[in-house]
Amino acid sequence: MLNARGDALYVGKARSLKARVANYTHFMALPHRLQRMVAETRKLEVVLTHTEVEALLLESNMIKHLEPRYNIVLRDDKSFPYIHLTGDTDFPLLTKHRGGHDGAGDFFGPFASAGSVNRTLIALQRAFLLRSCSDSIFASRTRPCLLYQIKRCSAPCVGRIDQAGYAKLVDDARNFLAGRSADVQQRFATEMQTLAEAQHYEAAAAVRDRIRALTQIQGHQDINIRELGDADVIAAHQAGGQTCIQVFFFRGGQNWGNRPYYPAHARDLELADILAAFLGQFYSDKIPPKLILLSESPADEDLIAAALAERAGRRAELQVPQRGDKRQLVEQALVNAREALGRRLAESSAQQKLLQGVAETFGLEAAPKRIEVYDNSHIQGSNAVGGMIVAGPEGFMKNAYRKFNIREVETAGDDYAMMREVLTRRFSRALKEDPARESGTWPDLLLIDGGAGQLTAANAVLADLGINDLAVVGIAKGPDRDAGRERFFRAGHEPMSLEPRDPVLYFLQRLRDEAHRFAIGSHRARRTKAIGVSPLDEIAGIGARRKKALLHHFGSARSVARAGLPDLERVEGISKNVAKKIYDHFHSGG
Repeated sequence: MLNARGDALYVGKARSLKARVANYTHFMALPHRLQRMVAETRKLEVVLTHTEVEALLLESNMIKHLEPRYNIVLRDDKSFPYIHLTGDTDFPLLTKHRGGHDGAGDFFGPFASAGSVNRTLIALQRAFLLRSCSDSIFASRTRPCLLYQIKRCSAPCVGRIDQAGYAKLVDDARNFLAGRSADVQQRFATEMQTLAEAQHYEAAAAVRDRIRALTQIQGHQDINIRELGDADVIAAHQAGGQTCIQVFFFRGGQNWGNRPYYPAHARDLELADILAAFLGQFYSDKIPPKLILLSESPADEDLIAAALAERAGRRAELQVPQRGDKRQLVEQALVNAREALGRRLAESSAQQKLLQGVAETFGLEAAPKRIEVYDNSHIQGSNAVGGMIVAGPEGFMKNAYRKFNIREVETAGDDYAMMREVLTRRFSRALKEDPARESGTWPDLLLIDGGAGQLTAANAVLADLGINDLAVVGIAKGPDRDAGRERFFRAGHEPMSLEPRDPVLYFLQRLRDEAHRFAIGSHRARRTKAIGVSPLDEIAGIGARRKKALLHHFGSARSVARAGLPDLERVEGISKNVAKKIYDHFHSGG
């Protein structure tokens, strides 16, 4: 459909073109969006294809090229980077690559971004010591470069390693990138142990550093994705009239990053239609993997699967897992989609408009210039910390964030008592330092993470201090702790909720989530500091033998702390129960 200037307004396919066009003649029955489209249309162009699959492929290509106003449009022209292990030289080069795969050697990818591929390359250089210089520089070197000095290259350019030794490093790197990482890591651990027993401690330390580099690449949490092979995980979340689609790339069972997409579309479109349009356009210039995991079924699922298979020249399976490891992976992508969309909504909407919306929602006299949000974090009362974050017209004011280490022993573990201690200390100091409230450090609104009980505790503290003009609101998650069904509590008012797509709701959620993140981070920092020399020493059931096995496998206690549950279970001598205990020790949120 074209307008008077010849610009494309809409591109669509249909098995029955007559029936499809006839629908547009019932003008008053159309949604307002389509009424505008029909009113602007001056010309129709028709292209016939042999099959509906061909029509879908053509539709996706034309939408991506023309970006019609009334279509769902994926505006993305970025190519994906790969890692290229060259194969036309005696000493192959490990480098980043964009474009066609017409050179000799092996290509590994795609990676979600240049940043993710750069981080992986640095870790690979540390683990396998392969060169990254161009052939011309390699041929002209007369002495090792800086990368050799910082242990990121084996210096084959000046003969510090022979061709056979370098070929072994190349084979290790190729096996690791292809998903055969366990054998490589086990061999490194054995080599480190042998060197240490022979008292070659410097060489053992070098191998240990290589193990750390490997765990940095292969570290993944929550589930065992080693058997996943090559797959894309695609999850879509819709809110505030916008949609975020997160794509995670897994190759050889390893997570090679993720990227969010925000397709342009009308506010009233269903998620299944948006996801269908996204899949067609996303893979219009990319070869789909054998498996695509989805958060929900797209419209025309069978047709899309057939089109992707034709694009790939083999089967491309679409799955919407309902349980198990694959479902956990989709849920992880959904969390990322929701967080990314929340950030986008908070950043793209005018901050002042959101603050004015907060004022209207809670009956404030004016838009708040300073909002303080409070949350607590602890594990069964230990290392209890209260967190305060601040937001205003310019967004988050991170230099004003404060943490409160809970001092009273009897307070720790009592969430109401913790909130009373935090607010008492905060506003006692405010009354002492700025009783006239002239410095701009007094809030216009307090947001308390919690329901009626937390609100009562907060108001009691302010009343005891003689402060009776601060607006205080408690924000609590709804039934089953579902985000989007939050309830808001105010003194003298009935609990209330906001519409699920209200931008003000997403703004308040973002404030609450930031306070939660800050409180948990402060708690974990305090807990780690209290642990002492090794965090592993504080885990019941981890003796010298298991501690040694963990350190040999991961290279350091920090890497153990970052490891996912399946990674821990693969360590020799670590049972599933012990692995769960280790994982819970480092990942409990408080």
